[in-house]
Amino acid sequence: MVTETRSSIEIVIRHLAVSILTLVTMTGCAGFIPMDAPDSAAVQENAAIVTEPSVPLPYVLMPINPVVLQATNTITNGTGISFASIPGGHRNAPISIGDILTVTVFEAQAGGLFIPGEAGVRAGNFVDIPRQQVDQSGSITIPYAGSIKVAGLTPQAVSGIIRDRLKERAIEPQVVVAIAEQRGNQISVLGEVNSPARFPIDPGGLRLLAAIARAGGPKYPDYEVTVTLKRAGRTYTQYLAAVVRRPPEDVLLAPGDVIFLTRVPRVFMAFGSTPSPGSIGGTNNRRFTFENNDMSLAEALAKAGGLDGSRANSKSVFVYRFEPKRLMDSVGLDVRGFPTVQVPAVYKFDMSKPDGWFQADSFRMRDHDVISVAESPSTEFIKVMAPLDAATTNAANINAIVTSR
Repeated sequence: MVTETRSSIEIVIRHLAVSILTLVTMTGCAGFIPMDAPDSAAVQENAAIVTEPSVPLPYVLMPINPVVLQATNTITNGTGISFASIPGGHRNAPISIGDILTVTVFEAQAGGLFIPGEAGVRAGNFVDIPRQQVDQSGSITIPYAGSIKVAGLTPQAVSGIIRDRLKERAIEPQVVVAIAEQRGNQISVLGEVNSPARFPIDPGGLRLLAAIARAGGPKYPDYEVTVTLKRAGRTYTQYLAAVVRRPPEDVLLAPGDVIFLTRVPRVFMAFGSTPSPGSIGGTNNRRFTFENNDMSLAEALAKAGGLDGSRANSKSVFVYRFEPKRLMDSVGLDVRGFPTVQVPAVYKFDMSKPDGWFQADSFRMRDHDVISVAESPSTEFIKVMAPLDAATTNAANINAIVTSR
């Protein structure tokens, strides 16, 4: 009875195998197995033109050591284009077109050009000239002094010019000029600030951070915000964190400056033998944002879930990034023959030793760094054996079923 049952099962399996083979032959694998996109063969076969594959990109593999660590962190800590080197900032903003000025003329005694000789007519030997707005030519008009070009000058300089023009007619004149309303020396603060605004520069000058504060401050953390300063037809960009931490970057502003804050979250990617996406706090991706300005490799690995203990090769943790050639020169590497402007660099960390963890905690991450954790050699063997183990288990189960009947 058992023999007949086993023969029947074998016949059914043969017929099923022949049917599947026939179906695959007639329809093709692409039609038989569901796919959500064309496979490699379909893409290759339907291409009108196929170009030659590119040659492998040369790169530098650098096992981490104190010299390499210091060199790469020096580049990371650099500010790029420094705001401190931008020309044109003003501590004392000059008079500008549109400003409204007050002019007061003093004379040594009554009976002069402006002060009447009759006693008791007024208290004090001075006269206020009606407020003057700087016209489009940059000038104002003062009685008996004529038209005076004041745009670009300080109030003290204008006082001297008016005094010199009146000294032959007035009695020992003294002149005081002040800016009543600044309408020309203005700057704009826009973008990711709480209260975008346009306002004049203070008489004693205005620095970058003070202007941002006057606009309500940034909406996001400083390590996620870039500051773009537009001056005299040129633009300069720097992370707000660098401006906060380095006093020389907090530059004096100039009339007409435009400051624009942009949120640019810095990110890193983690691949290889780290926990599967979605297993760490529900984050279903391998792209992570920075949490501070000085994020280290150890912090980045921790955020990505650390190393997968069942398959990671702790001796081979890599960080991929592009480095300037001057860094390679500083560690004694000749990369003049590399075709790229920046050198593809791969940093290798041995996390099986204690010093590897200290180095990882000192290694500064950069925007769009790629972390790759290699698999342990035993993982490949386990992958090969898994299907064989499954097949063996299935065969044993089928045999148990057949035998039981």
